[in-house]
Amino acid sequence: MIKTEQSERSSTLRGKRVVLLGGTSGVGFATAEAAAREGASVVIVSSRKERVDNAISRLPQGAEGHVVDLSNEEMVCTFFSQIGEFDHLVFTAGESLHIENLSTIDMKTARRFFNLRYWGAFMAAKYGSKNLREGGSIILTSGVAGARPQKGWAVTASICSAIEALTRALAVELSPLRVNAISFGLMRTEMWNDMPEENRNAMYETFGKTLPVGRVGEPEDAAEAFLYLMREKYSTGQTIVVDGGSSLV
Repeated sequence: MIKTEQSERSSTLRGKRVVLLGGTSGVGFATAEAAAREGASVVIVSSRKERVDNAISRLPQGAEGHVVDLSNEEMVCTFFSQIGEFDHLVFTAGESLHIENLSTIDMKTARRFFNLRYWGAFMAAKYGSKNLREGGSIILTSGVAGARPQKGWAVTASICSAIEALTRALAVELSPLRVNAISFGLMRTEMWNDMPEENRNAMYETFGKTLPVGRVGEPEDAAEAFLYLMREKYSTGQTIVVDGGSSLV
C-alpha cells in the first residue's frame, strides 16, 4: 500500500499537460525538459519563432511550440482560447535584466519591463486560469532582488515584489487552483548574455564564492523547484526561495 502511494506520488506528472510561457531557454527550457522526462506533455511559448523551433528540436517528440507576444493582450487571449485544457501553467518570460540608476533610466524602458514581466504574468493568469483542470496550478517567477535590492535595481526589485503580491492575490481569487511563485538568486542562464562572456564568467565565479553553497544556480536547480510545486498538492500563495543562500549573506 505504502509502496503504491509513493510510486503514484513520484510520477504525478505522467500524463499531465504543462504550458510554459518563456519555455525556450534558461530556466523555462530546463523545466520543460524535466517535465517531459517525467512523462508530461509540454507546450512552450516564446515571441520568437527561431527560439521556439530550436527548443522543439531539443525536446521529446510530441512537444508543442507556439509563437506569442506575451505582452500583447489580444495574442495572449487568442492563444489560450485555442490551446485547450492543461494541468500546469509556468511563467518564466522576460528580457535580460536591466540594471540602471534611477536618475538615468528611461521611463519608456522601465514600463516595457513591467509590460512583459508583470502584466504578461497577469494576463497569463487572467486568460489561462480558465483552461486549468481540477487540481491544476500556476507558477510565476520572481527574484531575491525584491527582498534585497542593490543600487540600480529599482525596476527589477519592484517587479519581483509585485509578482509576489500578485501570487498571493491570485491564490485567493482563483481558489481552489493553486498559485505559487519561485524567487531565484543568480542563475547561469541566457538572461546575462548581454554581458561580455569574460565579465559574465567572472561574475559567476566571484559571486558564487560568496554563497553558502559555493556556486551560482544552474537552470536544472530551478527546474526542480518548479516540478516540486507541480507535484505537491498543498501549497498556495507561497513564494519558494531558490537562491543558494544569497538572502543570508
